[in-house]
Amino acid sequence: MSTFAAIFAPDGKMWRGTEVELGEADVIDDITDLMIDFAVERGGDEALLLVEADDEWFAIVRAEDGGEEPRVYLSDARVVHDHTIASVLSEAGGLGAPPPSESAGSRPNPVPDGDGDLITDLGVPEDELHDLASGGGVLPSDVLAVVAERAGFSDLLDSMRL
Repeated sequence: MSTFAAIFAPDGKMWRGTEVELGEADVIDDITDLMIDFAVERGGDEALLLVEADDEWFAIVRAEDGGEEPRVYLSDARVVHDHTIASVLSEAGGLGAPPPSESAGSRPNPVPDGDGDLITDLGVPEDELHDLASGGGVLPSDVLAVVAERAGFSDLLDSMRL
């Protein structure tokens, strides 16, 4: 399985980013600690994690230093039974994964779940995020490119994907 994951944190008016490996993450605290450490090292207190796996699904996580639980959006809740990272994110976000009998291969349309409002202030309202996640023919990497463009770090994301 090919997975891309990167953390982005605003540093004043500029965003900083780094690609990360999430294979060792067993619980959400492993992921949010990584996110917050990256943000704090750059003088901020907030970070976004963008995850895309196999052109099948994406996730967005938003965490703040000293804030509440991380906010999670998963483009297809059905993948939690097949992907460890999706499962960890699902548990953290309190998402309602469909039973395994409704796995990703058995239904054609994604089942988005989570806090769709988590990036509204960055220019992607909940209804648009849901439409992008459940719309046919839109690759997860394309959705994340839209998120990055609206938030102002598309060049940074593009440079990581080269």
